[in-house]
Amino acid sequence: MQRIPAIQAITTGSVRRTLFILALPVLGEQMLNTLVGLFDTYLAGTVSSAATSAVGLGAYVAWLASMIVMLVGTGTTALVSRRIGEDNTDDASRIANQSVTLGGIVGVLVFALLFSLAPGLAWYAKLAGPAGDITTTYLRIDSLGYVAMSVTIVACAALRGAGDMRTPMVIYTVINTVNIIASLTLVRGLGPFPALGVTGIAIGTVFARTLGACLAIMVLWRGKAGLKLRRSELRVNIDRARRILRIGLPAAADGAVMWAGHVALLRIIAQLAGPPYGQAMFAAHIIAMRVEALTYLPAFAWGTAVATMIGQSIGANQPARAKRAGHEGVFQCGLLSSGIAILFFFGAPTIYAWMSNDEIVRAAGAGPFRLLAVFQPILAMSIVYIGGLRGAGDTRVPFWITLTGIVFVRLPMGYFFGIVCNGGLIGAWAGMCGDMIWRAATSTIRYTGGRWLTTRV
Repeated sequence: MQRIPAIQAITTGSVRRTLFILALPVLGEQMLNTLVGLFDTYLAGTVSSAATSAVGLGAYVAWLASMIVMLVGTGTTALVSRRIGEDNTDDASRIANQSVTLGGIVGVLVFALLFSLAPGLAWYAKLAGPAGDITTTYLRIDSLGYVAMSVTIVACAALRGAGDMRTPMVIYTVINTVNIIASLTLVRGLGPFPALGVTGIAIGTVFARTLGACLAIMVLWRGKAGLKLRRSELRVNIDRARRILRIGLPAAADGAVMWAGHVALLRIIAQLAGPPYGQAMFAAHIIAMRVEALTYLPAFAWGTAVATMIGQSIGANQPARAKRAGHEGVFQCGLLSSGIAILFFFGAPTIYAWMSNDEIVRAAGAGPFRLLAVFQPILAMSIVYIGGLRGAGDTRVPFWITLTGIVFVRLPMGYFFGIVCNGGLIGAWAGMCGDMIWRAATSTIRYTGGRWLTTRV
């Protein structure tokens, strides 16, 4: 079988250059995702602080949905990349078909779950009265797009595993561009459309996600990067489904635990002070998490590139190249995240001035945000190394790293320094920073040890 040129570059070209080229399209895609999130938060901020809280909580819920879809996506990338590295494109294509089917099934389950939980999530975040009603409506409308989102995530995971980073970038560029235009139009009531306020953001997001899923299916149906959807291969195959889910289950559990830790921290932050300062701190935290995505998502880009290179290198029986890929990814992303950290530290007041027109929110967030700035390179390191481990199919150890960090570091420290010591937002965020150190240290030890190189998929 003749090797696909792009795949040959991944397994034979310069590690530094190849990894950089692989990461760039994902970086562009993720940066655009971040800008859309920031834009949605900005639009909500022009409506009310309750709208900002609704959009912020909606981002957490959408994050949970995407973490659950990792049940399929992580296994898809690991298996497709390994088979492509072995030159077995036929099996890689069969895995992609099965993954799209599983993605659709998981998407339906996620929609049903989160639609029903919307009022409870608003209550948990202490968003009551009109703010609670706004949040519940927003979450339920937003959940309508989770099936489409799941299919898109899984289809793009298959393409990335095959070494095609550009097509997912194009798909998400369309999604995000449409999202911005539709949300702005519906929030402001431009042209013939009524002004829907924060509800317009949710409707615009659902429309964009649906369009993206259609594009992803169209691309794979026509065939791309050695992968092609076939009606006969879309039926559930127990053996393939089991292989995908066996790898993806720990990754999905990892993501769910991380999400639960963030939501539990939200509860702590909601109790830091009474109104109006409590809601201001909550909104300041939401803004910080949105802005911090400028580090998180580039790290995801390099982690994705590392996962693809590792999977294909192991498949091509090049373990030394696979191991080098992770270290190179940390080096490249570390340089970028250090620059972002400097921007965050010195630009904190400006960032909050742009993101909110509420003076209390600005005062509550700008100072503490400098603490998070210092830890951005550490955050990036942990994300890239864990991405590499998942690319090899080693998903169980990252799960335990996350679980112990949330249970024994993030939440106890956040509660103690935030509430017991009355440390406010800085105290609550001390728990996050401690967890970042834990994840970076333990993932580095696991990766450097190299036992993941022999993981069976």
